[in-house]
Amino acid sequence: MKQEATSSADIGNMIREKRKADGLTVAQAAALCNVGYRFLSNLENGKPTAHIGKVLQVLTGLGLEITIKPRGW
Repeated sequence: MKQEATSSADIGNMIREKRKADGLTVAQAAALCNVGYRFLSNLENGKPTAHIGKVLQVLTGLGLEITIKPRGW
């Protein structure tokens, strides 16, 4: 799964897709990533003010990573 994210909603959708592909409930994934249920739920729903440290924690916990590169114009 290689996708580009241009919004918090895109990131949330990718996290939700990976969680579901792994067969995890929100509660199970939150426990695995050591974050609260509400945080993960808000993140999956595209909350734009999510704490970046916790977002990275969730990505790592679910086996996802971020790559940053210059955007082509």
